[in-house]
Amino acid sequence: MKLALVLAAFLTLVIAQDGYASQNGGTTGGAGGTTTTVSAAAAFQTAIKSNTPKVVFLKGPITLSSQASIGNNTSIIGVGTSGVINGGGLRTVGTSNVIIRNLVISKVKGNDGITVQRARNIWIDHNEFFSDTDHGFDFYDGQVDLTHACDFITVSWNYFHDHYKSSLIGADPGDGKEDTGKYHITYHHNRWNNVHTRTPAMRFAHVHSYNNLFDNIVSQGIHSRSFAQVLIEGNVFSNTKEPVSTYGFVIPDDSPANPSGDFEPDGFANLGAANDFGTGKNNITATGNFTSVPYSYTLTPLSSVRSTVTAGAGVGKI
Repeated sequence: MKLALVLAAFLTLVIAQDGYASQNGGTTGGAGGTTTTVSAAAAFQTAIKSNTPKVVFLKGPITLSSQASIGNNTSIIGVGTSGVINGGGLRTVGTSNVIIRNLVISKVKGNDGITVQRARNIWIDHNEFFSDTDHGFDFYDGQVDLTHACDFITVSWNYFHDHYKSSLIGADPGDGKEDTGKYHITYHHNRWNNVHTRTPAMRFAHVHSYNNLFDNIVSQGIHSRSFAQVLIEGNVFSNTKEPVSTYGFVIPDDSPANPSGDFEPDGFANLGAANDFGTGKNNITATGNFTSVPYSYTLTPLSSVRSTVTAGAGVGKI
């Protein structure tokens, strides 16, 4: 990769960070560390696992048989549209200060596309996630799952499509002791299309969802349950049956192990700046007290959300 391209990508990752990942000291990833470009699976797994500051550029495609573990102080950036990971995803557990950008992660079996657990200051930006809906609910797991008391995370400008259960926050309704007071998470300018549910689903969280685009969400979109709170602003929904729910009932499409569904405590949702819910019907049972966030942000006008997100979400856009 030419030096100018490296510097351009590096500057972009430093200055564009926003949302909750900008809090708690900010998220800089591998800034100031080594820079490496890899194109083979084994080299990639080795390059990302240390805790020393590093920027790893992936020039793929590569195939993984399991999740690759990410260390602290790491930036992983796909080169152009070639940063493709097939079959296996990424895992960052007990870590801090990680940036994942411009990757395509597809058809991960047995694990999530990205798993984040007990981690702080994570930024997941401008990636694409997909599988298919030909194999049933549990053939693939989540696309981005954030569990076990992780915190200060931004999920931005990603394209999620053709999948059943997209993004879960909080692994279990019994994890309240571990999770309460954590999960400060921002989702903004993401695009979802042909996804069944969990865009996201959350427990015990404080989630700010703004300027996302939701098309063809088959069963349920934003689901706040088990005392989670979500602030929803400037989002656009089309052909979505239930854009927002705070009712604790976990529908069978979300929890297929129980064909009758499962009951949890309700969550809370506040509607901030105007949203476009299309023809969908919300099921908001409680509003809670989460009405503002501690960082600055600029809302895309509602009339421009579709064109802005469609043009900007996914890979090859940074």
